[in-house]
Amino acid sequence: MNFQGCPRTLLLESFHAAVAAADPLQIVADHLPPPHAGGRTLVVGAGKAAASMALAVERAYAGRASLEGVVVTRYAHGLPTEHIRVIEAGHPVPDEAGEQAAADILARVRSLGPEDRLIVLVSGGGSSLLSLPAEGIPMADLKATTRELLRCGAPITDMNIVRKHVSRIQGGRLAQASRAPVTTLIVSDVAGDDPSAIASGPTVPDPSTYADALGILKRFGATVPASVQSHLERGARGEIDETPKPGDPLFGRVDNRMIATAHGSLEAAAALFRRQGIEPVLLGDTVTGEAQEVARVYAALVREIRKYNAPFSAPVALISGGECTVTLPAGVSGARGGRCSEFLLSLAIELGGADGIHAIAADTDGIDGSEDNAGALLGPDSLARAEAAGVSARHSLDAHDAWGFFQAVDDLVVTGPTRTNVNDFRAILIL
Repeated sequence: MNFQGCPRTLLLESFHAAVAAADPLQIVADHLPPPHAGGRTLVVGAGKAAASMALAVERAYAGRASLEGVVVTRYAHGLPTEHIRVIEAGHPVPDEAGEQAAADILARVRSLGPEDRLIVLVSGGGSSLLSLPAEGIPMADLKATTRELLRCGAPITDMNIVRKHVSRIQGGRLAQASRAPVTTLIVSDVAGDDPSAIASGPTVPDPSTYADALGILKRFGATVPASVQSHLERGARGEIDETPKPGDPLFGRVDNRMIATAHGSLEAAAALFRRQGIEPVLLGDTVTGEAQEVARVYAALVREIRKYNAPFSAPVALISGGECTVTLPAGVSGARGGRCSEFLLSLAIELGGADGIHAIAADTDGIDGSEDNAGALLGPDSLARAEAAGVSARHSLDAHDAWGFFQAVDDLVVTGPTRTNVNDFRAILIL
């Protein structure tokens, strides 16, 4: 069967299918415990999906439970709720709004008794949004540490190990503060769906240590403020309590439920391609590494398919998720874009406008890096259209200005905040 439709439209539809599979308003109700008959029901949470998850809880429990609570989400990601307060705060760099929200959440959780119930809503972005620095660490120093780790290109899982050890609420400490039973609903945005890494695992046992955090700073050559360095060193010497570890009895009253994953979203997109007569190939939901380098590997696979019809036969859609990184060299200024658009620009250069190849790369949260787009689209004519507009693909990539390149050829994908997040979505369509 030969695909006769519009490749651009199909790719956009595949992205929307992936996002819909992780829409809290559609999936949260199926994972909630029955309404609590006695005591208080407190709902707290953090992440890019926090507002939509909170609204879903209100709708599911409407007229059946008395709710109260607070969740914190990224600026411009809020929704109107009736019982659960929604606070907007800074991401990816934390700010004072997030600090105040986290302090409020921790105080509310500490007020619960065994007869109450705690529902925690966790999604990607929660690490920066739920920022309550450890004693002796000013928020300014936590901000500086986050910026330094971002600059160094540290993977999110490594960043979160550091964050957990400079926090009063992450790394299982929120569950530790609760005397009530805890049910946590988790929307995963990390490769491998490790619950301890999502939003830095506020209700999950933390297997990492202060020594691990120090090792990460050393490995990436990260220079952090003295308050952070001192805190981690004191922890490594045993002068500060570790985060609660696997096997701690406190987690006997905690039920962590994974309700949406990147792989589930990739499968939803795959089903759409299959209905159009295009064989989908899932390359995994754990793809990491520098965006430009990952694109070069994918381009090699595309060339193999085009030239030898192997290891897959066209028409085929290569689908993947995960989270690449973009490391900015010292001295670079004016960078615009994110890991999805940078991946796609590098792919465009590697493929050189080869006929019959179309692609999309977009972040399921609706925001790719520094600008307002979710990602971008690539067609066989993208390079030629950019050249006609006086835009050099190579110069744009060297300047880390993928946004400028795709904006010039009207190939940006703009959705606005999706209020969910299961990491990046990439699809390469080979016709």
